[in-house]
Amino acid sequence: MFATTESVISRLWQRFQDDGNVSRCYSTGRPRVTTPNEGRYLAVTAKRNRRSTASDLSRQLSSATGTTVSRQTVYRRLGHIGLYARRPVRCVPLTATHCRLRLAWSREHALWTPQQWSCVMFSDESRFSLQSDSRRTFIWRAPGTRYHQENTIERHRYGGAGWLVWGGIILGSRTDLHVQSVTMAGHIYRDVILE
Repeated sequence: MFATTESVISRLWQRFQDDGNVSRCYSTGRPRVTTPNEGRYLAVTAKRNRRSTASDLSRQLSSATGTTVSRQTVYRRLGHIGLYARRPVRCVPLTATHCRLRLAWSREHALWTPQQWSCVMFSDESRFSLQSDSRRTFIWRAPGTRYHQENTIERHRYGGAGWLVWGGIILGSRTDLHVQSVTMAGHIYRDVILE
């Protein structure tokens, strides 16, 4: 520690004797490990395979150019161009027919009164898998592009054991929450839930 302090002081003293200045020289910090071309390579590779991890991209860069970078460097380079690791949106893919029918339904019911809506019940179900699913799948995407098709993945089909939870809402009320440990077949839906 003493030797380091002494060398700093002697360098400052030498500089003062040379030009009368002891202020620190401007430094841009540690030089970049990657070139602009290597940064572009990372961006193109991430866009082509949005589910690549930072470690995958680092290995691909090393294999293609010989430059070895850390995961943090990959995050920084992609962050500079607006690509960030985010969870993909999970959705049920809709066909053009689905979209057309849903739009027609909403237009048909746009002017309904509360009295008319009081006779309608909306219901939904969710299945909770007992298998391990950490949902740690990330994709590279830019802000504002969350719902773009390339940034969504189809909802998991849930193989194996699990629990099904079903509930419904109606104007001013709701159903009980039903929990089933078996596959929801038509007769169970009719005899257990709807009853």
